[in-house]
Amino acid sequence: MDILFACRRLCFAVGICRLKPRTEEFLYLLLWSAERLMRPTFRNLNESFEGWAYRSGLHRHLAELERQQFLERQSNANRIYRLTEKGRMRALGGRDPEQCWSRPWDGAWRLICFDVPVAENRLRRRLRQYLRNNGFGLLQRSLWITPDSVEPQVQLLRKQKPDVKSMIFLHAGACGGEHDADIVQAAWDFERINGGYRNYLKVLKQRPTFKGVDTAQGKSLLRWANEERLAWKSAITPDPLLPTTLLPRGYLGRRAWRRRIDALKQAGRSAAKFPAEGI
Repeated sequence: MDILFACRRLCFAVGICRLKPRTEEFLYLLLWSAERLMRPTFRNLNESFEGWAYRSGLHRHLAELERQQFLERQSNANRIYRLTEKGRMRALGGRDPEQCWSRPWDGAWRLICFDVPVAENRLRRRLRQYLRNNGFGLLQRSLWITPDSVEPQVQLLRKQKPDVKSMIFLHAGACGGEHDADIVQAAWDFERINGGYRNYLKVLKQRPTFKGVDTAQGKSLLRWANEERLAWKSAITPDPLLPTTLLPRGYLGRRAWRRRIDALKQAGRSAAKFPAEGI
């Protein structure tokens, strides 16, 4: 296949479906203010949450989010909404860690190897970004690896005639005595990944707790919520969220996730106590 055409086809997915930061924040707040983080329940958007949304100019986004199927309206009279599964996934950053860790692995690695001309260095960078964004690990130079099916990438290039000198997909397994754990450590930087989770756990410890419910405390809670969201995004972005069987020893992602669920449940209960002017 034409390597430049193939790269452009794959790179096109990098910029698709990005939400504005305030919209992402809105979905996130809907998620953590629900009764359960993993399965958001119906919630009446009035008082503190609706008041905050209107003052922030986000009320007009409700209709747009509904149009994009991130929200479902359950009652016109009471303005009751719920996050759809699509909205929930968006609020989680596009990936559900529990689902990713629990997915099965068939024991085979999928590899993609490509040769992009030096003159197309910008395109090479975009292709690498695409592969990182989709959980691929860099094994050697232009050799990328994943435990998952590459069918989505193959489908994008289905109409192109294969040119194995430019790009090739392989279904492989180690046969020289290599261990899967060694492959994982070589392909992904888990020292950096764990560093991100350590920083995130520090942010969790900074969650404000209150005895009263005044305006200053409400704003403090929202500031922390924004810091928590950004810290989690920073921590999880480089993490391929590998199947449990491939997770390296000392991996902090699962511990951080469990603590996140607990912290956000408590934060959601705190937020429900604030009056409209409190947030």
